[in-house]
Amino acid sequence: MKGDALSRELRLGTAPMVRRRRRLIGLSLLSSASMGLISLYQVGIIKHLPEPPLRSFDADKVDAAKEAYQLFSMPDAVLGLGSYALTAALAAMDGSDRARERPWLPLVLFGKVSLDAVAAAKLTVDQWKDHKAFCFWCLLAAAATFATVPLAVPEAREALHRLQG
Repeated sequence: MKGDALSRELRLGTAPMVRRRRRLIGLSLLSSASMGLISLYQVGIIKHLPEPPLRSFDADKVDAAKEAYQLFSMPDAVLGLGSYALTAALAAMDGSDRARERPWLPLVLFGKVSLDAVAAAKLTVDQWKDHKAFCFWCLLAAAATFATVPLAVPEAREALHRLQG
């Protein structure tokens, strides 16, 4: 799809697939914002992560834990930031008929958000299991991640039908 047509469709389109993809992009950017804030803490730009004053929240403890720095020898929130940016990019690619023209794209998006949801669930469980505390910003990102899965299903289903003939 040409840039001018894609610009018009993504910004102004009213097709259900486009509206769902917009919501998916918004949720991915919300998760990215959470990861960006946590990244600021994990690299020492800010010294404390603000969160609701409830006993079960301790983002500073959770996000400074050794486990948060083990994968690829970097802060996990930086990886999360990149991952959510990739999800937003996959959702923003191509026009509303991509399930017919490029069926692999909605299937890749569905696979990506599904893997993200599994990872978010595991990290949420691990927070409590390992630290008896939660990171508010991590829970916000996890909730947004869980909400992306049903948004990706209809387009993935259409793409699968297309591939099956």
